[in-house]
Formats: sequence, C-alpha cells, structure tokens
Amino acid sequence: DVYFAEYMLKTKGDSMKGKTVVVSGSGNVAQFASEKARQLGAKVVTLCVSSGYIYDADGIDDDKLAFVMELKNVKRGRIHEYLDKYPSAKYFKGETPWSIKCDVALPCATQNVLDGDAAKTLIANGGICVAEGANMPSTPEAIHEFQKAKIFFAPGKASNAGGVATSGLEMSQNSLRLSWSREEVDDRLKDIMEDIHDSCVKYGKNEDGSIDYIRGANIAGFVKVADAMLAQGVV
Repeated sequence: DVYFAEYMLKTKGDSMKGKTVVVSGSGNVAQFASEKARQLGAKVVTLCVSSGYIYDADGIDDDKLAFVMELKNVKRGRIHEYLDKYPSAKYFKGETPWSIKCDVALPCATQNVLDGDAAKTLIANGGICVAEGANMPSTPEAIHEFQKAKIFFAPGKASNAGGVATSGLEMSQNSLRLSWSREEVDDRLKDIMEDIHDSCVKYGKNEDGSIDYIRGANIAGFVKVADAMLAQGVV
C-alpha cells in the first residue's frame, strides 16, 4: 500500500517524503507499511489495535519500530506498553487514529474501521491520500467522502495486492530453486505495484484528468481475467 501511495502522489509531482502518516493496525502489515513509509521519507505517528491507538508526535523511528516488532511478534504484548518505553507518546483507549492530523492514511487492520465521519475528519485535517492495506477497511460512506473531496483513494484490491504478489514471488523462488535477497524481492514487488498502478490509471482516468482508482482497479482486474480466459481457450 505504501508503494501504491507513492505512485499516486507521483501523478501530481509529489511523493511520500516529508509526509505525516497515520497507520491503523500493529501487526505484520502495519509494521512493514510503517517501515516502508519511513524508508520513503515519511513520518509515521500512530499504530493501533482494536482497543485503542498510540500517538507519537515525534514519529515512530527505526528503533521505536523495532521495539514494537519485539513487543508484538515476540512478547505478544499490548500496544499501550509502548508508553512504558516512550512515555512522551500518548495512548487513546477505545478510539481510532483518524482524528490525528496527517497527509496520508494507511488503514492496515480490520474491515470497516474507517467510516464516513472519520473520512470527513481526515479530509478536514488536510489528508490527501488514503491507501488501503487491509480488506475493505473503509466503509462505503467513507469512500463516497474521499471521492467527493477528490483526494487520492486506493482500494485494497489494488493497493493491498503486495501481499499476494510477494507470495507469488516466494512460489517462483521455490519452483525455480532460487534464493533472492530481500532487496531483489523488494525491487520486483516495487515493479509489480507500479504496473498495477499504471493499469488503474489507464482504466480509471477521467476526462478532467483525475483518476478513479476504484473503477480503474475493477476494469483492470476484469481485463486481466478475460485475457487469461482467452489465452487458455475458455472463451
């Protein structure tokens, strides 16, 4: 989802560099989305679980993220324990992070976690880009608000394709008995996400130059399946 957000921003001559990013979730997807966002020059300020979220105005840097990975993946701890290590951060119990002022939002947790009211708040606070890193985390009402405001919105069927793509790369390595480095896998993933983005732009571009990434993703997916059926002689 981070690479997809970067490509969306590039269509307007912008990038993730210098952006403030709000992330929901604190599992694998959220952790590596935060890591990639940092690598691209952004500042990640939130992580969350279903019971609340942490907000670190100074940014969740590499050391802090390593602490979160140890806390969640090894110790199986709770995200509010982040404050024991970094007391300048804040914990908001029972709330979602969408009220935090940001440029980019990456919902990387559960379904329907970002509703219409949250979308309005994000937009009012200057949010310019939302890229889903989960299955349908934005409600239909939220999507309507994003489209009405004409901010960048990437549906999970496009921006969240990186996980499936990486699994495909792993299968390729196994089949070919190859061992690619992390950098090689990342480069291939980056190219795949760029191709997906380009397809969304191709099929989703409006007459005024704006891009409907939902329409683009739907048509691109249909065309890919149709082409495969034709190639296999199914139709």
